[in-house]
Amino acid sequence: MQETVKDNALKRLSYLSGHLDGVRRMIEADTYCVDVLKQTHAVRRAIEKLEAVLLEGHLHTCVPDAIREGRENEVVGELVQLYAVANR
Repeated sequence: MQETVKDNALKRLSYLSGHLDGVRRMIEADTYCVDVLKQTHAVRRAIEKLEAVLLEGHLHTCVPDAIREGRENEVVGELVQLYAVANR
């Protein structure tokens, strides 16, 4: 994994962790449900952004490396599986 991708992913995970802690505190404080749901939506969006960062890094580094090594079928199979998981 590229260092810039790793740093970005770790920063996003730190943000997510803090955001989830905030959601937990909201629930513990009996915060109005709609307000909690708005925050959980923000968490989902942040996870989607993390996934996009990881996927882009994978497509720029791991995939070309695997193709150069002659593992095209393996890489395509992994991407097909990933697509299937994402669309469940």
